[in-house]
Amino acid sequence: MGKKICYNVRMSNAVEFISAYNTIDSRLRAIYRGKGNLQFSDLVRRCAEFNKTVRRYEDDLLLCARLRNVIVHESKKDRIIAEPCDDLTRLICHVAELLSSPPKLSALKDKNVTGIDADATLADALVRIAQTNYSNLPVYREGRMLGILNNRRVVRVVGQALERGEDIDEFLKTLCVDVLHEEDMFRFYKVLGKENTVQEAIDAFEENRKLLAVLVTASGYVGDKIVNLLTSADIPLLIRMLEE
Repeated sequence: MGKKICYNVRMSNAVEFISAYNTIDSRLRAIYRGKGNLQFSDLVRRCAEFNKTVRRYEDDLLLCARLRNVIVHESKKDRIIAEPCDDLTRLICHVAELLSSPPKLSALKDKNVTGIDADATLADALVRIAQTNYSNLPVYREGRMLGILNNRRVVRVVGQALERGEDIDEFLKTLCVDVLHEEDMFRFYKVLGKENTVQEAIDAFEENRKLLAVLVTASGYVGDKIVNLLTSADIPLLIRMLEE
C-alpha cells in the first residue's frame, strides 16, 4: 500500500495569501468609496487610476486575483489545488500592509522651513528669498502663520508699484503682512497634518495643477507652524515611499 500523501503540510502560504487578498479587497473598496459592487480585478483597475500604490502593483494584483480564484474555487477540503510561492506571498502581504497602514507624512524628516515676521518689509523678504533660494516664505506673527509670501506675489506687487510710478525704495518698506492675499493660501497651497498620508500629499498636487506647495503642520490646521514644505520636486520621493 502506497504512502499516504499529506496535502496540508504547507498551508501557511495559502492562508497568508488569502488573508492578505481579503485585506486588500476591503481596502480597495474603502479607497473606491463603495461605488458599486465591483469585482476585485475591476476595483484594482479603477483604483490604479488615482492611487499610486495600486498603480505600482496593478499587474501583480491582477495575477493574484486569478490565483485566488483557483485556490478558493478549485481546492478541496483536504487539498489545496495551488500553493502560492514564497515571493508572491511576501509581495501580496506587503501590498496589504501598504494599503492598510499607508506611510504618513510623519515619516518625513522635519525641515527647518525659513519664514519671515509679519512686520518685516518687502525688502527684507527679497533679501531672505535671495539668501535661501526659497520661493515660499511663511509669514508669522507671534508664532501663528498668517499666510505665504511667494516670489510671484512679490514680483507682482513690486511691478504694479513701478507701473504706478511709485518710489520703489519707499514701496519696499511695505510690510509683508500688507501684501498677503488670503486667496493665495487656498489657491496655491494645501495644509496637511503629519498624520495625513503620503498618498494624500500626492493627490493634492494631482487635484490642483496650480498648487505650489503642501504645507505640513503637526496638527493639519491652517495657522500652525510649518514643519515641512513639499513642492512638486518632492513628488518622486513621495512615490518611492509608496513603493518601498
